Amino acid sequence: MDGAGEHGASESGNGNRTRKRGGKPAAPAADFVYGQLPSREVVLRFIADHPQKASKRELYKAFGIKGDDRIALKDMLRDLEDEGMVERNRKSLVRPGALPPVTVLDITVRGKDGELIARPAEWLDEMGVAPAVAIRQSSNAGRSGRDKAPVAGLGDRVLAKIFPATDRGGPAYTARIIKVLDKRKNAGMGVFKVTPGGGGRVLPIDRRGEELVVDPDYTNNAQDGDLVEIETLRIGRYGLARAKVLSVIGSVASEKAISMIAIHAHGIPYIFPDKVMAEAEAAKPASMSKREDWRKLPLITIDPADAKDHDDAVYAEDDPSPDNPGGVIVTVAIADVSWYVRPNSPLDREALKRGNSVYFPDRVVPMLPERISNDLCSLREGEDRPAIAVRMTFSKAGRKAGHTFHRIMMKSAAKLSYQQAQAAIDGAPDEKTGPLLDTILKPLWHAYRIMTIGRDRREPLELDLPERKILLKSDGTVDRVFVPPRLDAHRLIEEMMIQANVAAAETLEKARQPLLYRVHDTPSLAKQEVLREFLGTLEMSLARGNLRSSHFNQILDKARGTPVETMVSEMVLRSQSQAIYSPENLGHFGLNLMKYAHFTSPIRRYSDLIVHRGLVKALNLGEGGLTMEEEEVLDDIAAEISTFERRAMKAERDTVDRLIAHHLAGRIGESFDGRVSGVTKSGLFISLPQFGADGFVPVSTLGMDYFIYDEAHQALTGEKTGLGYRLGDNVEVRLAEAIPLAGSLRFEILSEGRRMPTGARSFHKSGRKSVKRPGTRPPRGRR
Repeated sequence: MDGAGEHGASESGNGNRTRKRGGKPAAPAADFVYGQLPSREVVLRFIADHPQKASKRELYKAFGIKGDDRIALKDMLRDLEDEGMVERNRKSLVRPGALPPVTVLDITVRGKDGELIARPAEWLDEMGVAPAVAIRQSSNAGRSGRDKAPVAGLGDRVLAKIFPATDRGGPAYTARIIKVLDKRKNAGMGVFKVTPGGGGRVLPIDRRGEELVVDPDYTNNAQDGDLVEIETLRIGRYGLARAKVLSVIGSVASEKAISMIAIHAHGIPYIFPDKVMAEAEAAKPASMSKREDWRKLPLITIDPADAKDHDDAVYAEDDPSPDNPGGVIVTVAIADVSWYVRPNSPLDREALKRGNSVYFPDRVVPMLPERISNDLCSLREGEDRPAIAVRMTFSKAGRKAGHTFHRIMMKSAAKLSYQQAQAAIDGAPDEKTGPLLDTILKPLWHAYRIMTIGRDRREPLELDLPERKILLKSDGTVDRVFVPPRLDAHRLIEEMMIQANVAAAETLEKARQPLLYRVHDTPSLAKQEVLREFLGTLEMSLARGNLRSSHFNQILDKARGTPVETMVSEMVLRSQSQAIYSPENLGHFGLNLMKYAHFTSPIRRYSDLIVHRGLVKALNLGEGGLTMEEEEVLDDIAAEISTFERRAMKAERDTVDRLIAHHLAGRIGESFDGRVSGVTKSGLFISLPQFGADGFVPVSTLGMDYFIYDEAHQALTGEKTGLGYRLGDNVEVRLAEAIPLAGSLRFEILSEGRRMPTGARSFHKSGRKSVKRPGTRPPRGRR
């Protein structure tokens, strides 16, 4: 599920599939009637979503197949196997080379005809041999700009779009290169530490890395504490592997530099080229060309107190129309980035290369230079700024009656923080909010209450997991971790932004203008089955067939206030698909919306800039519209920015992990209150809620027993004692090891295991997957 929603809120929506106007049909929907024979397409999708586990028994169970239909399904599976659409792996069926549609590949060899052959960069050993992928190399003759196909060679790492192969005699897939990532397989990063006598060692910056030895001739003048790029040399039979320092990136002696590790490790561009900076500095304030003058409308911005850029402003009023008694008009104005960042300009190419801004506790890596993001496009109080605004009309029942888009010049009447606006509404206005209370703030809250009626009727997914923030000291170390309060002011802005996003998607689709949707597909059948089996252990059930977000809300409501509330919430979250960008409209399952696009943050998301350009073109609003060349490559743009979004999220998470590991490194041996946040056959993942930290307890340290992994119960259970640990359990742990550079924490569990349900103890006897691991040390209470 998407973790980066509007204004920090999580987002999620409806999985109904529609045909893209003027384009090819979307992928077949996974609709089926429980208890009836599914179509080939639905079966193939289940197998693709459920690799290594799609046995006939699981298929019968997932689709409710009984009687004669079981024979028909067996015949269908046999036909699919004969056609090469699926293949058998022990007792399960898998799609040949089951790769996601966009994959990072390593080009490893040349085929017999000279073509490049790649394999996925990340492939789990238990999934068998990684599938081979033939690279399509297109001619670049006569091409320029974005149309120019990237050229790759042996040893390159590439981001590629995957297609099923048509040639039965070759690799299972072919690929078209989207971008050359140029990261050699034997290259890596680490932190250099000088050793006596010359040379040094390189400490890993990832959890699976190992120390490497650097001989004196290969240090490249690296100093103690430098972040370095290395090449792994030939590994001998004994001792540590050796490495050569290729380049010195800079010192990471201070915690302030920890985010730089993630920036470099994930390949995030952070220095703007001279051409980009020159274009930004040369930009002039926007003209009034084809703009409406809205500078007298008292739009205001409501943002975090420390926000440096302001890309959205709001205003609300009663609808004066007699046809809409009790209704309201809500206006959302968004910074007009499309005026300054034109297609295929240096600014545009750099923005696409970044995809989005990346937010770390100690810094921001912006998508656009500060001259654009914090100045010309920031809706500053009292200053003229260009914007694209949407005026939306709602009935008193919260139903949207209509909307219109406008290209405007505005002047923000006030810059407020969330806390400031909320305090005024709660009866404690200050000198700034006092004069705005009756004329601006109260009408906004009145409109929000009306919009909430429509939101409640829509029933979006109500997964409200706390979001922790890290507050740093002046030296870059962690001061404290806290959960900021969730205010109505946050919800007001979030709902108004969601409705503006819906309006943008509706307008562009009506105009048959290609766009990038923000899509969040229905949970896969495989994940539904995992969740359904887990809920069954709690005597809870999940409906079958075409699920809606309301079905998950019913589960969450039933668990609310019970000891299993957190456990159920996390399992529901894990069952959700990940939100992505796509020119095909799949709807937004979590928000329960048919049409949804990102429009409200063009300063920090490239997707929103594309939507702005689409509106400018579709509504004939002047310069800076979407070009035909961009429309032709929307598939590639969607794939790139979806990948860059995941890259940013991973880099942000890694940085938090490293900061917390630094913070706790001096507390080895101390005990903490934790919670089991994940269960695998290898051990338990433990979260420390007060720090927002995650660590691991290896199964070998759990105690003198054999521990059985039960996927259905999400538990590890001692075979002899029947005692164990389950997802969501509150436990006491001791910090055994902290590796700050890798962001890794290892714990020892101190709490006695609890009595597990009978099913969890006898799970291995049914013949399903189990794991037995001998412990090496009994926890406290068993000694």
